Amino acid sequence: MFGALGNFKDLLKSAKDLQGNLARLQEEMAARRYEGVAGGEMVRAVVDGRGQLVDLKIDPQATADVELLEDLVKAAVGAAASKAQEGMKEGMAGLAGGVDLSAFGKMLGGS
Repeated sequence: MFGALGNFKDLLKSAKDLQGNLARLQEEMAARRYEGVAGGEMVRAVVDGRGQLVDLKIDPQATADVELLEDLVKAAVGAAASKAQEGMKEGMAGLAGGVDLSAFGKMLGGS
């Protein structure tokens, strides 16, 4: 009877440890930066580890064609966000010891 209670306590402790580790990972990801470039580096986008845009640099030459510039910005931001998503997956994999915790990543704002 008490054996099951001990297992439950261990499970609760593991869940609490995981919650703390997830909070630390979320803080670490917010501090990380990922860069994406497009158009031969005419547009540079930097996102944090959660995929939020934190910096954007545009070469003045890229402003001559607005439609092209729009595409370059989307491409650079998309590339940086993909790198951030990959970083989150790696962080989650390290946290889980190989167990897929993608659902937790979604809770942290990932996709």
